[in-house]
Amino acid sequence: MDVVLIDEDQCYRASMSRDARFDGQFVLAVRTTGIYCRPSCPAIMPKRSNVEFFTTAAAAQQAGFRACRRCLPDSVPGSPEWNLRADLAGRAMRLITDGIVERDGVPGLACRLGYSERHVTRVLTAELGAGPLALARAHRAHSARLLIETTTLPLADIAFAAGFASVRQFNDTIRTVFATTPTGLRTAAAKRHRTPTTAGKVTVRLPYREPFDYEGLLGFLNARAIPGVEAFVDGSYGRTMRLAHGTGTAWLTPTPSHVTCTLSLTDMRDLGSAVARLRRLLDLDADPGAVGEVLGADPALEAQIRKNPGLRLPGAVDGVEIVTRALIGQQISVAAARTALSTLTTALGEPLSTPDGPLTRLFPTPAAIAEHGATVLTGPRRRINTILTVNAALAAGELDVHVGSDPTELSIALQRFSGVGPWTAGYVLMRVLGAPDVLLTGDVALRKGAANLGLPSTPDELSAHASAWRPWRSYAGMHLWSAA
Repeated sequence: MDVVLIDEDQCYRASMSRDARFDGQFVLAVRTTGIYCRPSCPAIMPKRSNVEFFTTAAAAQQAGFRACRRCLPDSVPGSPEWNLRADLAGRAMRLITDGIVERDGVPGLACRLGYSERHVTRVLTAELGAGPLALARAHRAHSARLLIETTTLPLADIAFAAGFASVRQFNDTIRTVFATTPTGLRTAAAKRHRTPTTAGKVTVRLPYREPFDYEGLLGFLNARAIPGVEAFVDGSYGRTMRLAHGTGTAWLTPTPSHVTCTLSLTDMRDLGSAVARLRRLLDLDADPGAVGEVLGADPALEAQIRKNPGLRLPGAVDGVEIVTRALIGQQISVAAARTALSTLTTALGEPLSTPDGPLTRLFPTPAAIAEHGATVLTGPRRRINTILTVNAALAAGELDVHVGSDPTELSIALQRFSGVGPWTAGYVLMRVLGAPDVLLTGDVALRKGAANLGLPSTPDELSAHASAWRPWRSYAGMHLWSAA
């Protein structure tokens, strides 16, 4: 699959430097050994003539290479390209990492994207060197490795939890990708002194690219936290999640090189999806160096960039939840929105069958809000009607909000509803899709932050000035909020 759309000489120089910032952006495969590695792998660098490069691990696997067991190339931050790109390939990759192929197959992926299976396969193979089935297999292999190394689950249970159709397929994939058996992976993990977690719980490491402004991200989430759904305990952030096969809770704790994530899941089949959603929530695949280089070139932002290096764009674990949060948060303060959301969740949120400390409830479903929200919500009747109408559309499937949505189409679909304007649509794109180039010039607090930094504070003038911040205007907006 020799269709790598990257500069191989540049990739070789990056690999020679062993710069971890390039991990996840491509893999290098060594013809003489048949393995593929992350760019920062500590092994001796092979000759240029013996190396080829792939944009994804799946493409390397398709070409017959197996993963390096020394550098574990699948345990690195993902490529920031999938958040930056809003094209078909980028949207498909976000859905595949969310587990759509395991749940609904390639037909389900194609349906979500609005294209035929043949077209989706052709585009992914041309641009990434692997089709959706191969990309999903790489994702399953990663989920399986996490379960093998961090739990005491029987290997047969892990096979089906990771999304494999049979134990034989599971064994063959592990042997192909990692050049060892599942038992061999578990034995090697035990030698590295990894302590398996208790039943129903998994602890994994979520790597990121430094610097990482966890305190700023924590502050944003804390100000908007809904009691019962979210909690902060001793520097750790926890929240509940509604997943495809059940429910779960997650506790996230920062460390110098990664975020420690402890998951409690009612169904282990949701592991891969839960990890992908939490990575998006914390924006762990971002490239802060690329963002800072562009935004720091503006003298008005330079000091703010130095003050908050590694600032992240908060994402979401549930798209429909963010839609309701945005609708309730329109034209009111963050504190008032939090109070309203807390009241709504207490009244309509489903209690967890097994609470996890202060995490006791799930965010209400669109169906529950559409049916009972009128008796709970307060405020202007027009806003309440908007919230009820949008949630009714979400419950009926007339409005579909997911990580593979086309940004332009989703924005138009949202603004068709009376009471939904550019601010709400833009906020949803930022949080759900991780859209990096949305500037909410209609936000009062954002314009206040701009004025504090000596930038234009009217929407038109700020928009004109912000053209130099492309394609990172969403991150610039986070800096302006911080300055406010």
